Amino acid sequence: MYSQGLKDAEGQLEPAELMAEFQARIDREEKIEPRDWMPEAYRKTLIRQMSQHAHSEIVGQLPEGNWITRAPSLKRKMILLAKVQDEAGHGLYIYSATETLGVTRDQLTDELLTGKAKYSSIFNYPTPSWADIGAVGWLVDGAAIMNQVPLCRSSYGPYARSMIRICKEESFHQRQGYEIMTVLARGTAAQKDMAQRALNRFWWPALMMFGPSDKDSKHSEQSMKWKIKRFTNDELRQKFIDATVPQAEHLGLTIPDPELRWNEETGQYDHGEINWQEFIDVIKGNGPCNKERLQARINAHEEGEWVREAAEVYQQKQNQEEAA
Repeated sequence: MYSQGLKDAEGQLEPAELMAEFQARIDREEKIEPRDWMPEAYRKTLIRQMSQHAHSEIVGQLPEGNWITRAPSLKRKMILLAKVQDEAGHGLYIYSATETLGVTRDQLTDELLTGKAKYSSIFNYPTPSWADIGAVGWLVDGAAIMNQVPLCRSSYGPYARSMIRICKEESFHQRQGYEIMTVLARGTAAQKDMAQRALNRFWWPALMMFGPSDKDSKHSEQSMKWKIKRFTNDELRQKFIDATVPQAEHLGLTIPDPELRWNEETGQYDHGEINWQEFIDVIKGNGPCNKERLQARINAHEEGEWVREAAEVYQQKQNQEEAA
């Protein structure tokens, strides 16, 4: 007896008994570990989601790294540098967790550099002012926390465990961004205007971070069944809106959505329609900074070739000495 629709790496249908037991483990909230049997579709779904997550952490360094030398004080420079280093660490954690699924770091890197793999659309937008760094911390990391805290309960053990530390650090990043926005919003009229313009730039892209609407999402239903994710895209987006609007009001800033209204019946905010065509264009590589971001990663990879070669030679020398 075989299951319908799920196939293994050789294209053969997987036994229904294995599938049933696998789903039963998921339903019992057991963690799936690297050496456990898993459907090939489950493995591929994880590789896609986890690699995109790791790529996003790495590419996400670029909009902020551009401001390290231009931050308005030594303290701000140090904090921003620490944050960018955290993002690099997050990428490495998740790359390592993804490797437990049978892919190599070289494969993952190649897919990013050739444009085959995607990363979060938000990082293809520019950060023209210091306030944008505050908006990125407040909104982008805030959206990341909303999305990633449930991932601490993901059904795949290595992914879930990697998220615990990442979420703690992202929480700090979000507070750091909000603190920047607080200082600007309470500063001069020009500073508050700078903060408002940054909010205007990043509000809608931040909402797009959660992915397409549920009716257009190709992967959500199965990912929910396998408990890789715990909430749908629209559920997470709504939670983010409901949490963030009061924060903006506290700052005295205006959410750039004329249709935003509190709904007494639902106990949530109603909001305007997202420009999904813009989202699709950015995902396809036609965003404001797509080419710039990808070229920066290609340049970094090429310029770091000598470091990788030196590390390999050193490791070979160490192995020879140990063998002797």
